[in-house]
Amino acid sequence: MFPIAGLAARWRPGARGARLSAALATWGIAAAATAGVILRPWRVPEAIWAVAGAVALVAAGLVSLSSAWHGVERGTDVYLFLTGMMLLAEVARGEGLFDWLAARAARLAAGSAARLFALVYAVGTLVTIFLSNDATAVVLTPAVAAVTRAAQAEEPLPYLLICAFIANAASFVLPISNPANLVIYGSHMPPLLHWLPRYGLPSLASITVTFLVLRATQRSALRQPIAATVEVRRLGAGGLVAAAGIGLTALALMAASALGWRLGLPTCLAGLLTLLVVLAVSRARPWPLLRDISWGVLPLVAGLFVLVEALDETGLIGMLADLLRRAASRSVPGTAWASGVLLAFGCNLVNNLPAGLVAGTAVQAAHSPAQVTGAVLIGVDLGPNLSVTGSLATILWLNGLRREGVSVSAGTFLRIGALVMPPALVVSLAALVLFG
Repeated sequence: MFPIAGLAARWRPGARGARLSAALATWGIAAAATAGVILRPWRVPEAIWAVAGAVALVAAGLVSLSSAWHGVERGTDVYLFLTGMMLLAEVARGEGLFDWLAARAARLAAGSAARLFALVYAVGTLVTIFLSNDATAVVLTPAVAAVTRAAQAEEPLPYLLICAFIANAASFVLPISNPANLVIYGSHMPPLLHWLPRYGLPSLASITVTFLVLRATQRSALRQPIAATVEVRRLGAGGLVAAAGIGLTALALMAASALGWRLGLPTCLAGLLTLLVVLAVSRARPWPLLRDISWGVLPLVAGLFVLVEALDETGLIGMLADLLRRAASRSVPGTAWASGVLLAFGCNLVNNLPAGLVAGTAVQAAHSPAQVTGAVLIGVDLGPNLSVTGSLATILWLNGLRREGVSVSAGTFLRIGALVMPPALVVSLAALVLFG
């Protein structure tokens, strides 16, 4: 926990009680809002809890309106990035691209459940790398569910679990693979030619170990027979345009990353352009597609940015930055290991988006060494594979399962995650510390 006495000692004696009370109130509101985002009491959407927490902080005078607006503005690049990715993902879903990819994987499996598992994992990896982990959780999940039905799989859960685990395991291959990556680095995103050498081997380790352990946990279910022939519908012109748009977007973003540009605006423009071309080819109206996008993600992220701004004003993030600086001055590798492990497990208590916002602000304030920042990013990205509360992508995956009539309890996911996440985390951090 944050050392209250240490913070209070920094204040003038006459103001200590009032400021300590204000800090405690701020932490209480932030904790309640975060719990609402994770637990969704009374099925109230996550965005409402985050925005309500931000409004409560302003109304109580715990954060000024100008500071709250500054927090919202800090997330501009993330909002643009998410908008572009949601547009691309929804266009691809609407044009049947993901259903086509999953059906092709089922046909290539040729009746082998184990081969289908590997192929779905490969598709999930590619979608996560080039369309972000949220796209894998939200859009690929119903496509995989449809393919398991077409393949007459008696037990669809092994294939559906892939959509949750690979969404986190492959989310640091590229800067665009997870919105949390933008949060951790902010305006200091490394160019692509620096990113790939730093995270290439850790990403490969994460993807490989997650596959091996997850497959081992599902080995009995993968002995089931599946249909050897699966119908693959022809991909229409709109689907081909969506696929081309995704490919060109990936190339454009890698070029932007290599040049050190921010990724939000190029992503948003690419998504809009792909949408317009698909609508022109299909001669369709945009409203049904736009209506299906989860726009609530944007106010959710904005609300969380305000919460982090308020926490910063209490001195919490400054204290964390000081702690990181002191620890790194003693041992950079030791600080990297400790930061990565603590955040990986901590994300499952508070969700990786608010944890990433706090950690990202702290590492930027501390000007942490690249190795420490990389370990923080790996912990924030990979740690959520432990439990269903770890990341927004996993929560969205659970909602998608419910729509498909599939239920996965928190205990079941935790039992699998406790086997999958720790070895992947250790191997990825080792690859970063030793070779990254």
